[in-house]
Amino acid sequence: MRFPRSCGALVHPTSFPGKYGIGDFGFEARSFIDFLVDTQQTIWQVLPLTPTGYGNSPYASYSAFAGNVYLVSPDILAEKGLLTKNELQSAEIPSSTQTAYNHAFEHKDRLFKKASRRFYTNLKGEEKTAFEVFKKEHQFWLDDYVLFMACLLHFGKKPWNKWDNGIATRKPKALKSYRKKFSKEIDYQYWLQFEFYNQWMDLKQYANERGVRIIGDIPIFVDHNSADVWANPGYFEVDEEGNRVLVAGVPPDYFSKTGQLWGNPQYKWGKLEEDNFSWWISRFKHMFKTCDAIRVDHFRGFEAYWEVKADEKTAENGRWVKGPGEKLFDTILKECGQLPIIAEDLGFVTKGVEELRDNYNFPGMKIIQFAFDSDSTNSFLPHNYSQNCVSYTGTHDNDTAIGWYNTTKEEERHRARTYTRSSGEQINWEFIRLGMLSVADQVIFPLQDYMGLGSKGRMNIPGTSSGNWLWRYTEEMLEAVDDNRIRQLIKLSNRTKK
Repeated sequence: MRFPRSCGALVHPTSFPGKYGIGDFGFEARSFIDFLVDTQQTIWQVLPLTPTGYGNSPYASYSAFAGNVYLVSPDILAEKGLLTKNELQSAEIPSSTQTAYNHAFEHKDRLFKKASRRFYTNLKGEEKTAFEVFKKEHQFWLDDYVLFMACLLHFGKKPWNKWDNGIATRKPKALKSYRKKFSKEIDYQYWLQFEFYNQWMDLKQYANERGVRIIGDIPIFVDHNSADVWANPGYFEVDEEGNRVLVAGVPPDYFSKTGQLWGNPQYKWGKLEEDNFSWWISRFKHMFKTCDAIRVDHFRGFEAYWEVKADEKTAENGRWVKGPGEKLFDTILKECGQLPIIAEDLGFVTKGVEELRDNYNFPGMKIIQFAFDSDSTNSFLPHNYSQNCVSYTGTHDNDTAIGWYNTTKEEERHRARTYTRSSGEQINWEFIRLGMLSVADQVIFPLQDYMGLGSKGRMNIPGTSSGNWLWRYTEEMLEAVDDNRIRQLIKLSNRTKK
């Protein structure tokens, strides 16, 4: 589907300011939405909001459906009478420009357990009804997830196929036994998801009422050590013991001589199709309920994917396998109606990928940082855009615009200066202006580029396992953004709220 001509910002909730070591859904989230409204922007794009595991990557999650509970705001819990002022103060630290994950894990867990006990002690009336309705509506993933998390913690976060055999292979007797054994932890996990969902939907309503649409993110693959694979092993390329057989990655290219071996189990698309893609339909319906549109990560994997045997050390010895393509999206379209989807079509894109994208009128992505490594035919140069696309200065996987300019080759810097007719001193604003004045229906800029940050503002460096997903901003940094400049560019480019 086509999107209106509009403008927005990309920032993950973990990057919000706050007192508890990590950004969350509290007051600061609403302040960010107010910033969007004040600058006449109408889009907020987030990364996956799912629970993170090792490395804190939102693209390596314990669930494709559950929420990251560390985004739950203790302040909102206190407003509901579940925490006291003194308890909040005991968990506070000064807000900084990096996420303090260990502090957040320790102190938010401590606060949440107190709040959970009070919730269950006083559970009655409308709140009890709402809680039961939530559990029933989300039962298709929630019951498995809460048991998975209880077992994961019990077994020291080992992969599920390393648990005791009975529960690893989901023997009915073991499932019943472990549900009883870990009933307290399971109740705690139910409550955490209830609070996450309520706080997020309240925040979404706050945004929507002010004319701001939220774009969520679906990674195509799920983590092996996830409730999804444990509960549905028949949909994934794992053996009877739960070991991975075939995994995902990308082949060798200019950036990597050995390719990228991601390690996510591949889907058994034949089995998924036999079940009318019910798991994927549930996933998309869930996302369309919690977000207004979705960016589909690694979209090309639905047309064809790179398959590697699990015992390979690199991605070199893989093969291309035809994906579900139109069969999947026709089914989702039939079940969900219109599909407000953005196709992440970066990297190795073939004619088949373009045809799949265009068949459903999904806009693709254009990254301005990629525009200056060749000649005037480069598809990322704004004069080569079509209307049905989304222009970005960069994504979470890119350096900031200024960071890129300071570290890229001089020949690319020269092309960028020539194209923008500038000295390059404010290359972030030059790139923002290029996107704004382009024909692209939507333009979305990382908040770091509005702030004029260098490489210290980078969110992620692909292929590295540490030092990522840490960036945060302070209230002062947001206040220093040139709001008037944004408003002027939005008015000039006819991207005002329709």
